Amino acid sequence: MKHDLLSVQNMMRDNGILISFAGRLSQNLIEEYGAAVKSYLETEERPQNEVYHIFSIFIEQTQNIKNYCSTKENSRFCDTIAHSSIVTIGKTDSGHFICSGNVVEQADLEALTVQIDALIAMDKPALKQLYKEKLRGSNSTDSAGLGLIDIARKTREPLAYSISELDANLSFFTLRAIV
Repeated sequence: MKHDLLSVQNMMRDNGILISFAGRLSQNLIEEYGAAVKSYLETEERPQNEVYHIFSIFIEQTQNIKNYCSTKENSRFCDTIAHSSIVTIGKTDSGHFICSGNVVEQADLEALTVQIDALIAMDKPALKQLYKEKLRGSNSTDSAGLGLIDIARKTREPLAYSISELDANLSFFTLRAIV
């Protein structure tokens, strides 16, 4: 098998990807990757609030993937799911993007997309209100978690996602946030 890292590097550059991490995530790796991301972003001349938003979205996305993998420890697809994680940070004309992706069981997709679709439909004041309600622990009808709501609050554009069906049991889910 030929390992052509130059092609990989060119593909990443052509797609605006600055940083990419792939593979099984653990809490220690998330912390190490997070420190590396923060250090990298601080060397670039970016506004501090932008660095914070990119960093915190990166951490939240990796935590969400790790947490999902933890819920699938007894699944027959556990290893596939755990080793499918990828998170990238890049730059486009509209801002910096943070994309995360991982394999998800088909049975879990509807609940996930319903949560994200609800957040996509909200404006910034509604997201702020929902976030406050979640912090207070009030019985909000929205099922999205605090971290996902926080990601949506920090983005310049609404969240976007894509789903690539792998087989009858699994799909690859990608979430994109632009800061």
